[in-house]
Amino acid sequence: MRRFGLGLGLLLLAMLGASAQTATPEPAAGQARAIFAGGCFWCVESDFDKVPGVLSTTSGYIGGSKETATYNQVSSGATEHIEAVEVVYDPAKVTYQKLLDYFWRHVDPLTKDAQFCDHGRQYRTAIFTHGEEQKSLADASKKQVEGLLEGKVYTEIKAAGPFYVAEEYHQDYYVKNPAKYKFYRWNCGRDQRVEQVWGGKK
Repeated sequence: MRRFGLGLGLLLLAMLGASAQTATPEPAAGQARAIFAGGCFWCVESDFDKVPGVLSTTSGYIGGSKETATYNQVSSGATEHIEAVEVVYDPAKVTYQKLLDYFWRHVDPLTKDAQFCDHGRQYRTAIFTHGEEQKSLADASKKQVEGLLEGKVYTEIKAAGPFYVAEEYHQDYYVKNPAKYKFYRWNCGRDQRVEQVWGGKK
């Protein structure tokens, strides 16, 4: 499903398949990175930007079979890529475990191949891990969530592969287009559904 409120210019860019960059730089010394897919990357980026210790967030695409990824390709569902966000953080200020806990409580892990109003495998939830420590922590956190929620948890946990940076107009979309972003988020029902899933659960 296409997002609400995209302007004509953005739709034209999407139709033309404006290219995405193919990589992000390695984190600097003393920094680490995590990759989360939770539906619309505008929303995931906005959510993680609120976390103390998060240094930057980048919207992009990951997990597909093709060696390139653009919004037009990914939104069609043809590449198996997922909309995701790379989070660069300071481990001295926020741990990976805390990022995991935050991620779970801002998505609906009980829905398969969709998040809120956006449907298709490109909007499925997933955690992409770097190294054995992240994988172990992610696996343990999923088991904890499975014991807490009623129903099947569909969130995938996979080793991170190539991360393709999304087109510039997607980066910080909630900052650049606050009215359109708020309209989209409200009409998509994201916060309402998260409250349904997680309200009252610790």
